Amino acid sequence: MIPEVGHFALILALCVALVQGTLPLLGAARGDQRLMALGRTTALTQAFLVILAFGSLTQAYVTSDFSVANVVANSHSAKPLLYKISGVWGNHEGSMLLWALILALFGAAVALFGGTLPDTLRSRVLAVQGLIGLGFLAFLIFTSNPFERLLPAPPDGNGLNPLLQDPGLAFHPPLLYLGYVGFSVTYAFAIAALLEGRVDPAWARWVRPWTLAAWCFLTLGIALGSWWAYYILGWGGFWFWDPVENASLMPWLAGTALLHSAIVVEKRDALKSWTVLLAIVAFSLSLLGTFLVRSGVLTSVHAFAQDPARGLFILAFLIAVTGGGLALYAWRAPGLQGGGLFQPISREGALILNNLLLCTLAATVLLGTLYPLFLDLLTGAKVSVGPPFFNATFVPICAPLFAALCIGPFLGWKRAELWPALMHLRLAFVVSVIAAIVAAIVVDSRSALAAIAFGFGVWLIAGSVSEFAQRLRLGTAPFSDSLRRLRATPRASLGMTIAHTALGFVVLGSVATSAWHTELIRTVRTGESMSFAGYQVTLQRVETVQGPNYVAERATLAVTLGGRPYTTLQPERRLFVVQRRQVAETAIQTNLLRDFYATLGEGDANSGWVIRLYLNPLAPWIWLGAALCAFGGFVSLSDRRLRIGAPSRLRPATVR
Repeated sequence: MIPEVGHFALILALCVALVQGTLPLLGAARGDQRLMALGRTTALTQAFLVILAFGSLTQAYVTSDFSVANVVANSHSAKPLLYKISGVWGNHEGSMLLWALILALFGAAVALFGGTLPDTLRSRVLAVQGLIGLGFLAFLIFTSNPFERLLPAPPDGNGLNPLLQDPGLAFHPPLLYLGYVGFSVTYAFAIAALLEGRVDPAWARWVRPWTLAAWCFLTLGIALGSWWAYYILGWGGFWFWDPVENASLMPWLAGTALLHSAIVVEKRDALKSWTVLLAIVAFSLSLLGTFLVRSGVLTSVHAFAQDPARGLFILAFLIAVTGGGLALYAWRAPGLQGGGLFQPISREGALILNNLLLCTLAATVLLGTLYPLFLDLLTGAKVSVGPPFFNATFVPICAPLFAALCIGPFLGWKRAELWPALMHLRLAFVVSVIAAIVAAIVVDSRSALAAIAFGFGVWLIAGSVSEFAQRLRLGTAPFSDSLRRLRATPRASLGMTIAHTALGFVVLGSVATSAWHTELIRTVRTGESMSFAGYQVTLQRVETVQGPNYVAERATLAVTLGGRPYTTLQPERRLFVVQRRQVAETAIQTNLLRDFYATLGEGDANSGWVIRLYLNPLAPWIWLGAALCAFGGFVSLSDRRLRIGAPSRLRPATVR
């Protein structure tokens, strides 16, 4: 009965979304307050109905209701409760329901917290959200119904993909979807602004919190997915330029550009058309990622759906959202008047350079991701675009981006001089050059590019700290005055400093792990030892252990340093009995400066077992830096100026 309640709730939500996407738009065009008020009511109603549907599916998973086909295909009675719950979104239908849930919740949030918005703008934003929800709910009901019954019900289910039975994958999709779907709000604001023909600082003030929230969640989602790939796949790396990984990186890059561009609109009433375009592109890239994962055009651990009908539906929806948004932009954007003038050497100029480089990075990733698909479609040729292409194109574009990132905050608005800004950063420059030289001489003299990249990471940290010290006048004013300045510092500025500094730690960890890691693959028998990076590693035993829904071979590796015990690692090779599939479970010992990483491969007592060892310097900094980056975003989001909303508009419409 409960699955039928969920299915019926989805159908009602579809009807409500249809009303939400049409009548408030009509009310805004006519100035009818009653129709515009429907936007808030229908948004809240749709959220309630989708929550009811999602709760119904969750209840079916938790109680192992195997009369529901989706539960049979993705759950098992022996699964731990955490993975029963995460199994709700560990499949195509459930993940799309999660997407619809988050979309409805964002619409409800706009309805609840958008009280400072003008009535016409709020009704149009909610209407656009309703139309997006209409598309996803129709997709669920007509092509991906998660509540289909299977009668007679089998005694047990097939179980969840073993690769997804991990705490990291329990939380990775919700965080990633919070980022993807969060950009739907910025898209809705962009379309509403184009319909109204007005983009001004007040609009940018309303858009920034939603952009920042989406960006923070997407940052956490990408970082958690990277961490999962690092420790569960057993290959020792953190980013493989998998097309589905790229699908999450592209909206992150566009969202980062949007975040910085909105600042220019808010502060200087400039870059209005560009900011609106970025808002459309960021959400369009999020939908593109959905198409790549759900259409079946890619084969990946991330890809669930292989049904061409679903792929065609999402492709049509992607074309409608992206094409409709760009068509409206082409029609209305020329009528948006430009803002204040500024010189190339200025804070605005630095942010424009930031935007151009970020968009170039996004375009590079887009080209490398889609080129093999288009070539296969047109000629049938199979090519692979992997790490060599992206390392050769992506990394060089990052260099000027990182070089300019620390200079921008020292430049004034409207016009500035470059030399004084550089003088403020002279100590940061010296420190970064010394770090690069030390890395080249001490760590690896054969990898000059890695040393230079390491210097850029130090530059980001030292430059951000220098800007913060300059803001507080540390060392040039009494300490009490610096404390007073610290208390008066806007949280948005503090969050910027934290995020920029954290990016430096991500760069340092990425460079050190990629360029200076040590690897050893060896087949050893019980009792045999091997030397590795100054350590002595002995395989003491391999034993069979029983898990809740798997059987594992667990190796015990004793690690000594200088003849003294250092640590013990216990990697596993798990066989999930229902799916008859093996998954590696790595063992990692970390001291935050490096990871000692071990995996257990194939083998037996006679021939020995394959042991793979890695020593990854500064690897923890990648994910600690990413978490700190998101934390900086949340600090900015807590700024009172963003929480209380924007001032009322005083300017007339600017479309000619």
